[in-house]
Amino acid sequence: MPPPMPPRPLSDGIEKPKRLSEVPSYIWKKISGFTSRLFYIVKLVWQSAPHLLILMALLCLADGVLPVLGAYISKDLLNEIAELITAQAEGTLAADAITALSPLIFLFILNVVYLFARKALGRVNTMVTSIAGELVVNHIKLMIIGKAREVDMSSFDRPEFYEKLENANREAGMRPIGILTATFNVISAVIGSVSFIAVLATLSPIAPLVVIAVALPGAAVNYFYRHRNFRYIRRHSKERRQMNYYSELMVNKDRAKEIKLLGLSDTFIAKYKAAFAKYFRGLKKLIMKEGFVQVCISLLSGLANGAILIYVAYGVIYEGGMIGDYSLYSGALSSIAGYVTTLLTATAAIYEGTLFIDNMITFMKEDVRIVPTASEPVIPERGISHRIEFCHVSFKYPGTDRYVLHDVNIVMEGNDSVVLVGLNGAGKTTLIKLLTGLYDPTDGVILLDGRDIREYDVRALHSMFGIIFQDYGQYADTVSENIRYGDVSREGNAEDIRNAATAGGAYSFIDGLPHGFDTPLTRMFEEDGLELSGGQWQKVAISRAFYKDSEILILDEPTAALDAIAEEEVYNKFAGLSKNKITVFVSHRLSSATSASKIIVIDGGEIAEVGTHGELMAKRGKYHLLFTTQAHRYRQMTES
Repeated sequence: MPPPMPPRPLSDGIEKPKRLSEVPSYIWKKISGFTSRLFYIVKLVWQSAPHLLILMALLCLADGVLPVLGAYISKDLLNEIAELITAQAEGTLAADAITALSPLIFLFILNVVYLFARKALGRVNTMVTSIAGELVVNHIKLMIIGKAREVDMSSFDRPEFYEKLENANREAGMRPIGILTATFNVISAVIGSVSFIAVLATLSPIAPLVVIAVALPGAAVNYFYRHRNFRYIRRHSKERRQMNYYSELMVNKDRAKEIKLLGLSDTFIAKYKAAFAKYFRGLKKLIMKEGFVQVCISLLSGLANGAILIYVAYGVIYEGGMIGDYSLYSGALSSIAGYVTTLLTATAAIYEGTLFIDNMITFMKEDVRIVPTASEPVIPERGISHRIEFCHVSFKYPGTDRYVLHDVNIVMEGNDSVVLVGLNGAGKTTLIKLLTGLYDPTDGVILLDGRDIREYDVRALHSMFGIIFQDYGQYADTVSENIRYGDVSREGNAEDIRNAATAGGAYSFIDGLPHGFDTPLTRMFEEDGLELSGGQWQKVAISRAFYKDSEILILDEPTAALDAIAEEEVYNKFAGLSKNKITVFVSHRLSSATSASKIIVIDGGEIAEVGTHGELMAKRGKYHLLFTTQAHRYRQMTES
C-alpha cells in the first residue's frame, strides 16, 4: 500500500505568528516569499522569450503614460471649443476660419493620433502577450517533462508526487504569463494613478486621499479571498483529481469496451458529479461571500466618487472653471477608480498566482536519489561476458514497511539463460527493476562485473539492457518507429528494422499492412491508423528488444498474448542471440523454462530454489509442484 499523504500546507508554507513580536518577521517572510516567486516567474518568461519580455515592459510604460496625455488633450480640446463658442457669441471670432480653427484642428489631429496610438498599442500588446504565452507554455511543458525524465521510479509510487505533477501541469501553463501580464498592468496602473492623483491634487489635496481611503477596504477583501481561494483549492485537490480520473475513464478507448459491457457509465458519471458537487459547494460559498462584500464596498466607493464629482462641478459653475477642467478632473477621478480596480484585481491575481506557481517550484525540486555514488561515474564495459550478483539484497517500496524482496542472493554470468519463476506478487518484476537500476536496494548490494551498480552512470547502465516489460509501450507512431524506439541512439536503417521484425515474429503481419512498416498505429492522430491485436502488439514490442544491441536481454512476461509455440520460438531466437549475454525471462508457462541454464524460484520475496529443470524436478520442491500442476492442467485441457 502507498504511504499516507502528509498533511498539505494550507498557505505558502509560512507558519503564522503566535506572538505579536513575531508579526514583523512573518510579514517580511510573506513579502520575501511573494517576491521570490514573482522573480521566478520573470525568469521563466526571460528564459522563454527575452526580447518579448523587454517589449512587454516598454508597452507597459507607454500604457501608463498615454492616458494622462489623452486626458490633457481632451481638456484642451473642450476648452478650445468652449472659447470658440464664447467668441462666436460675443462676435470676437476671427473672420478667417483657418486662423480661428487652426488650434482646434491641431488638437483634433493630436487626439486622432492619440486614439490610434492607444488602439495600436493595445493590439500590439495582445499580440506580444499571446506569442509570449505560447512560448512560455512550451518552455514550462519542456521543463516538466524534462523533470519527469529525471525523477526516480520511486517518485511515481507516491500519491503526493502525482498531486505535485497534477498541480504543476494545471497551474504552470498560462499562469506565469498571466501573472506577468497582471504585473505589468499593476505597473501601468501605478504610473497612471500617480499621474492622475497629481492632476486631482491641483483641485484639492483631500480628493486623492478620499479616493485612496475608499480603495483600501476593497484591497483587503481581495487579498483575503484570494488567499482563502488558494487554501480551498489546495485543500480539495483530491476532488479535482477524482473529477479528472472519472472524466478520463469515460473517454479512454482502452476502457470503453468494459465500461459499456458492465454498464459502468452511469456509475462513473455519478461519481464525477458527486466529486464536483463536493468541490463546488464550498467554492460557491466563497464566491458569493466575496461578491456580497465587494458590492457593499463598491457602494461606498461610488458615494465617495459622486461627492468629489459634485465638488468639481461646483467649482466649474461657481468658481470660474471651464468645461475642459471638469472633463480633466472627472476623467482623472474615473481613471483613478479604474486603476484602483486594476490594482486590486491584478495584485490579488498576482498574489494568488504566485501561491499556485509554488506547485511548479515544488515539483521541480523533487529529489533525484538514484544517482551514481562514485565521484566519477563508471561507464560499463561493452562486448564482454558480464557477471551480475545479488548480495543479501532486500527491498521495500518507499513509504511502506513490507519487504517485497528479502535477503536475495543470486548470481548470473556468462551466457546464462535465466528464467524467473513464482506466483503473482512473488517479487519477480521488482527484482528486474532492481537489476536494471530503476530502484536502489533497501539493503544489500547488486554487483555488475564486481562493482556496485550504484557506481555506474545511470544512463549508461540503462543502455546495457534490452528489456520488454509486461506492460510494454504501444506508441501512436508508425510500425517502423515503434521498433526503432528500442534504441533511438542507434543509426539503424530499414534493413535493421526488418531484421528485428523478422526475429520478433512480426514481419509476416507487417508485410500485409496497407503501408507496411510505414503504417501508422492507433487512430489517435491518423484517420488511417490501425489498431493491432494484443498478440501483434507483443510481437512489435519483442521486435523492439531485438532491435537494440544490448548486453543483457530481459523479457518480463511480454509474451502472454502469444500461444505456447510462438512463445517458444521467441525464446529460442533470444537464446540464439544471447552468446556471451545474460538472458532473463519471466513467464508463467513453465514449459519455456525447461531449456534454461538456470531457474530461479521466488516465493514470498525470497529465493526458494535455484537450478536447472532436471535438478529442480528431482528435488521435488516448489518448482516441481508448479510444473506438475501446470502440466496436469494442460493435459486436462488437451483431453477435453
